[in-house]
Amino acid sequence: MPFLRAAIDLPAGESAADRSDIEVLLQGLPEPIDLQLHLAERTLYWTDRGDPPRGNSVNRTPMDPPDGQREPEILWTHLMEGIGIALDPDDGRMFVTDMAGTVYAADLDGSNRREILIAQGNLTGIAHAVIPT
Repeated sequence: MPFLRAAIDLPAGESAADRSDIEVLLQGLPEPIDLQLHLAERTLYWTDRGDPPRGNSVNRTPMDPPDGQREPEILWTHLMEGIGIALDPDDGRMFVTDMAGTVYAADLDGSNRREILIAQGNLTGIAHAVIPT
């Protein structure tokens, strides 16, 4: 399944059906499920189900790689049908869920992975919010 991007504004004289600014960022991924964009670092993060070695994993890639070649980086594998991801860029961490009901936390580079909730039922996503005190 490909990841695509296009400008927010439609190019002059073009329609949504035939716009010329659509770019394929990544293709050939097993089954990307949830996607987050770290705007400050211009990096995409996503969970991917499907078959190993790429499937059931947490991944990232820069939006603008220096050499123009975008290769996904697998941050960790062995999720039980990974499905949700939420970033907390201010604290340098991410939260991930899988269908087995586990909620994970990890640093944005995939290190310091830990289970913070286990067997919570079939989880289908996650969100992160900062609540002012």
